[in-house]
Amino acid sequence: MKPDFKVYKSDRFDVEDTASLSLFLYPSSTFIFAKDKNGANIAIHQYPKLGWADLEKITPSDLLLKQDVPAKAYFHSNVFSLVPGLLFQNGKEEQYLNFVGDIKGEQHYFSCALDSNNLQLVSCLPQSIKKSLEARFSEVSFFHGACSFLSYLFKERFNLIGQEILINFIGNYFYLAAFKDQELSLFNRFEVEEKEDLLKYIFIAMEQLKFDKNHARISFFSLQEEEGMSKEWLEEYFHHVRIIKPHANQNYGNGFKNLKSEHLFEASWQMD
Repeated sequence: MKPDFKVYKSDRFDVEDTASLSLFLYPSSTFIFAKDKNGANIAIHQYPKLGWADLEKITPSDLLLKQDVPAKAYFHSNVFSLVPGLLFQNGKEEQYLNFVGDIKGEQHYFSCALDSNNLQLVSCLPQSIKKSLEARFSEVSFFHGACSFLSYLFKERFNLIGQEILINFIGNYFYLAAFKDQELSLFNRFEVEEKEDLLKYIFIAMEQLKFDKNHARISFFSLQEEEGMSKEWLEEYFHHVRIIKPHANQNYGNGFKNLKSEHLFEASWQMD
């Protein structure tokens, strides 16, 4: 039985035009972006019920994954750490992640530079997944999934106010970044079982950073409105709430009209 998947593609899509792939691998879903030689997106395959642990189930049959082109794999893992660039040393990624928790099994450790090398986002993935991708592609590089979100925030930091919390929902969890005086003060990922969990984590962040709830601005790139998390509901607790869309650094041809319904951050902005 083939897994459920959606296809978005250019009206002039030809798989032979695929020059590179970007794989965005979430705990319970997968997006595969095919790009042409100019970096424009020409096709997207979405697997809404298969996450990065299920990647081997789709690799043999997916048309895009059959193309041996340079690939970038972005893993939205809950295992990560931000390390100041001045303190970061290659080869010590496992040591940095020891502070995060107990990591079981054989792992591949990697990092990506952010904010002009002032920060390194360190993470890992099972060696079995690394080997599977390296068997499929002759050139593949690995990143944590939050790299795109953080790279965008650092680009936009000077448009932020003195106290700002920015949130990006992905499924039943969200990334929360807090900037104080345009400097990143807090970044983490939280799971949500009920909408009150969202309030709890925002209030904890505000208390930790001594933010004034009448002054701080809460910016959302997406919301789970079907779970009752509306802008109106949030305004009952916070004075400044806004729903924003990231500026785009992604290009598309005709044929991607319904992609907006996915509310996918990387559909607008990706870390190159």
